[in-house]
Amino acid sequence: MATIAADGKTLPLVRRLEAVGFRAWPAKSVSFDGSWQLRITPGHPSKRLNSLVPLDPFDSRDMTERLRQAEARFLAEGVTPTVRQSPLCPPALLDVLAGEGWTRGSETHVMGADLDALDLSHGMDHLPSHDIRRFSDACVAVDDGREADAEVIGAIIAAIEPTAGLFLLEDAHGPSAVAICVQDNDLAGLQQVVVRKDLRRQGLGRELVAGALRWARLRGARKAWLQVIAANHGAVALYKDMGFGVIYDYAYWRKESAA
Repeated sequence: MATIAADGKTLPLVRRLEAVGFRAWPAKSVSFDGSWQLRITPGHPSKRLNSLVPLDPFDSRDMTERLRQAEARFLAEGVTPTVRQSPLCPPALLDVLAGEGWTRGSETHVMGADLDALDLSHGMDHLPSHDIRRFSDACVAVDDGREADAEVIGAIIAAIEPTAGLFLLEDAHGPSAVAICVQDNDLAGLQQVVVRKDLRRQGLGRELVAGALRWARLRGARKAWLQVIAANHGAVALYKDMGFGVIYDYAYWRKESAA
């Protein structure tokens, strides 16, 4: 499935969700080359934190040279060169990436919904934690495939400027599920929703998401959004069942051999 193309109707919403998404998961270093944003966070594997992000589909000047300069910056920081392809990416850049030896990865859905239209009736209400270190440790414990350590995760969470609710479920064996809900004015964004592997498909994810969004709605949020890998069919089905719909897709191009 091809990434959804930009058009006059969706472009303003795409711009806003891309902006709030970056505020909700801030990179350590951010610089600009025209409308191309370079985000670098050494020590964390997140591509959203380490990528070149074109933000104007009409900014297509000197693309090959600008791409090579960004690649050099990534390599100097010990980061795999990565480009984010969203509807804001100049269409002609895709041919340049392919010609320069970059490889396109899988797609991610950006999904959204009006909070009043969502089914948030599942589970108990949960109050967010304010203990960043405890929550960061829980993120590492729940997600056994996570490459970043708790210190790096904690630094990213501490840098989030909008109000962030840190939601944590625990059982007798320790942390069982985590989620971050970032309220940015009328928008509530879900981040890092992970359920411990042995407890998946038991309703914990739905309960945690519903509780986090109820919290955001009480604080004045009116719309919810999230990002989910398109191939994660179970999670996509869950969110659609709750009332979310796909707004647009994005994908990352990487140059693994350069690292």
